[in-house]
Amino acid sequence: MIYLGEFEQLVLLAILQCSETEEGAYTVPIGRLIGEKTGRDVARGALHTSLDRLQSKGLVTSKLGEPLAIRGGRSRRYFTVTKPGLVALREARAAVVNLSAGLESVLDRKK
Repeated sequence: MIYLGEFEQLVLLAILQCSETEEGAYTVPIGRLIGEKTGRDVARGALHTSLDRLQSKGLVTSKLGEPLAIRGGRSRRYFTVTKPGLVALREARAAVVNLSAGLESVLDRKK
């Protein structure tokens, strides 16, 4: 089992969601989606570090897109979650579900 930190889980989930859009899964929409869905500010450096770490673990792959005129000819790097990445996400999700089982009355309680 590969351990995933909270931010790594968010990044993998954002990649999966962004991959379903026309825009694709590159750093800008990944960070924007995490910010919108969690209310967290996502530093670009932290996102790049996490993406590099996920790639070194074999949980994501990346490829360069075509150079864009609007970016001065620079290419975007698009990310895809691998099968081991999906397995790691499923295992992390199952661990949270298992640990929280029976705690609904505590977790759902309003102060």
